Amino acid sequence: MLDNLQIIGSEEWCVFNDLGIPAIKARVDSGAKTSSIQATNFKIVIKGGHEWVKFEVSPLQENRSIAIECQARLVDRRMVKSSSGISEERLVIKTPVTIGDSTFEIELTLANRDTMEFRMLLGREALNDRFIVNPALNYQLQSFEDSEVNKKYAPYFKEKTGLKIALLASNPNLYSNKRIMEAAEARGHEIDFLNVEQVYMKLDAHSPEIRYRGGIILKDYDAVIPRIKPSVTFYGCALIRQFNNLGVYCQNSAEAITQSRDKLFASQLFSKNDIHIPITGFAKSPMDTKDLIKMVNGAPLIIKLLESTQGKGVVLAETNKAAESVINAFKSVNTNILVQEFIKEANGQDIRCFVVNGRVVASMQRQAQKGEFRANIHQGGTASIIRITADEKKLALKAAKVLNLAVAGVDIIRSNKGPLLLEVNSSPGLEGIENATGKDIANAMIVAIEKRLKFIG
Repeated sequence: MLDNLQIIGSEEWCVFNDLGIPAIKARVDSGAKTSSIQATNFKIVIKGGHEWVKFEVSPLQENRSIAIECQARLVDRRMVKSSSGISEERLVIKTPVTIGDSTFEIELTLANRDTMEFRMLLGREALNDRFIVNPALNYQLQSFEDSEVNKKYAPYFKEKTGLKIALLASNPNLYSNKRIMEAAEARGHEIDFLNVEQVYMKLDAHSPEIRYRGGIILKDYDAVIPRIKPSVTFYGCALIRQFNNLGVYCQNSAEAITQSRDKLFASQLFSKNDIHIPITGFAKSPMDTKDLIKMVNGAPLIIKLLESTQGKGVVLAETNKAAESVINAFKSVNTNILVQEFIKEANGQDIRCFVVNGRVVASMQRQAQKGEFRANIHQGGTASIIRITADEKKLALKAAKVLNLAVAGVDIIRSNKGPLLLEVNSSPGLEGIENATGKDIANAMIVAIEKRLKFIG
């Protein structure tokens, strides 16, 4: 009996002619009873008095853009427990499969396998009385070279008419991220949203890679737009460096983002390059607190966490005693802070300049709400359009240039000493400034990438 069985490896190529799938890699799993295939966008229809299911299969793990429309008669609905232990209903079809020289009918459950390494799983019902599994081998019955696979799928590949861009961020539903996606698509480009925490990399001198959840190899990108939130700066910048190593243009570099996020280092760079900022102090020992306060002209003064953002981690101390208490409280928990003079004459106002590729594309004035000193929109501030002075424009452009940021939100405050730089944001939000100015900043960001890559649409 065993002599009649073919040896099959732990991975094999399958062909589904009836479904129009010319080749799909399957993981052979004798521990699973039923075979399953990656499927999305299900739709039940009635044909000849029977239920049929229409669905889409993305058969190539490394190319998510290919989706084949399939249909088959529905033979069952089953409750299946996923690998995470959650039970869910799965639709079941029956269709012929070709593996090597053998063609036979199997049952397939339709499942979203986007997070799985293989787009198909071949279970033991398909193996029984046909194959013996040798887990040490692969592709024993049929092996396709990359060139053969590309030829089979040639009709499904879209002709490239634009750039392929990745938006590396955390939340696809944020206004800024949605606008950037819309702007890229409106200009004829392909853009993918990549969750920074679901991207990982392979470091190797011969074949370095970047992969996405489930083993999707990220390749052929022309550009990456980083929108890294502060909590994932270290990991996000590591990914940006890897994209850069693979020859992908990153709109803001890892080094530029890291510098902009370190408020102490950024302040030192500004000071070194003759960029005027409010008088700023930094100390480690609580014994120096009184002199630190005196050094920045005393209270009222601003106390900032080194990695604060959107106005969070920024405190106004109105008296020297209050300043001492806040500073010493931060130091007691080993938190690094900056102490900065308070510009009273600003009256709770600051200016946000949006810089793209060495040009101020929009400016707005932000006004803090009553009783609040922070003008950030996220802290309840209101925004209005403003015409900036030549000195303010020069300051904004110089600050972005010193940090080497192609895209930057530069915050400036007006003082009796002239314009002062508050900080520079490497992932500036679009909602407040687009609404206040009516400018299409997302489009400006995409146009800047086109110019940088010399793309002619």
